[in-house]
Amino acid sequence: MINIMRTFGLIALLLSALAGCTASQHRAGLEDDSAERVTVGTVQREITVGMPAGQVAEVLGSPNIVTNDEENRETWIYDKISTDVAYSQSSGGVGGLIFGGSGGGLGIGSARSGATKTSQRTLTVVIHFDSNSYVRDFAYHTSRF
Repeated sequence: MINIMRTFGLIALLLSALAGCTASQHRAGLEDDSAERVTVGTVQREITVGMPAGQVAEVLGSPNIVTNDEENRETWIYDKISTDVAYSQSSGGVGGLIFGGSGGGLGIGSARSGATKTSQRTLTVVIHFDSNSYVRDFAYHTSRF
């Protein structure tokens, strides 16, 4: 009986390790867009009055919206929304380790609990260009909820 429990525990441990590898492969497959993010710091540090439109595009990328005013001067609008989700899960009890916990194992002495926190951030950047496509003025607004 003890050998069967040890074997079962070893199999459960190996399956958990394999599942962990699969999860890391999924995380690695997600696109990292950190280099393309428009941030308040980037706008404050890099955008200046008199800057050519080409340099703005190099720094911030393509705008979401491009409009023209009555004098045919362009306005670029960057409107970004970011959702951050944090999830914490724990399982307790020796049974969760030995018997695999819930979801296929015996589940003796195991308990699961978890919590999720979601927050959103917005950033809107408006850049007005003059008739020669140089930054005339710019403004930004950020919020977090």
